[in-house]
Amino acid sequence: MTIEESAMAVDGEGALEASDVAFLAPELVVEAEGPVLAAPREEGRLAYRFLKRAFDIAFSLCVIIVLLVPSLLLCLAIRIESPGNPIYSQKRVGRIGKSGEVEMFDMYKFRSMHKDADERLADLEDLNEADGPLFKIKDDPRVTRIGRFIRRHSIDELPQFLNCLLGQLSCVGPRPPLPSEVAQYDERATRRLSVKPGLTGYWQVSGRSDMTFDDMVDLDLKYIEECDVATDLKVIARTVVVMFTGKGAC
Repeated sequence: MTIEESAMAVDGEGALEASDVAFLAPELVVEAEGPVLAAPREEGRLAYRFLKRAFDIAFSLCVIIVLLVPSLLLCLAIRIESPGNPIYSQKRVGRIGKSGEVEMFDMYKFRSMHKDADERLADLEDLNEADGPLFKIKDDPRVTRIGRFIRRHSIDELPQFLNCLLGQLSCVGPRPPLPSEVAQYDERATRRLSVKPGLTGYWQVSGRSDMTFDDMVDLDLKYIEECDVATDLKVIARTVVVMFTGKGAC
């Protein structure tokens, strides 16, 4: 989530090399030429899309304003425990357009790992507990003490409301994957990139790290078919519950 996550999908918190984007784009364009990225039901529903974007802006602004001071205090605590920038950014794949254009953006989060986490990733690959393109270790030694708490309750994802305000994410939708993950997608998994990614979704409120990669794809495709205003509000309400309980966190 998380990517860590909740959702994230990868714990590497690693910097993206330019070559990652280079090998990714051609593959996604090829996928986009086939029926796999046929426009979902949401595409023709302009009223829903308008309301969804209006809600994203209003809700994100409210959250950012309310959490501004607590966020500054958390940044200070992260910096005291582990030197380095308390805000971490990582390249993610957004939506793939009808003509095959690939949307990439920098996704933000509170840093939950030590600053040398990227260099240590290669030494931990044999301990991967996830399936498919995902990477996950429940007791990842790179995670800080504060990091374990904020990851469990998805607090590390809160800076992504800025991505939401900028229009790169929606409040609800499939979680944005890493380019290296997308390079391993089959046609079915690529369909989850046919809508704007989100902060939370069916996967995040249905078990997160307790679920397999195929489970995640199934739930994301189900959301694409069922998405509407009522569904989005229900997912947000369930996400608040999950944040308090920490269910399915890794």
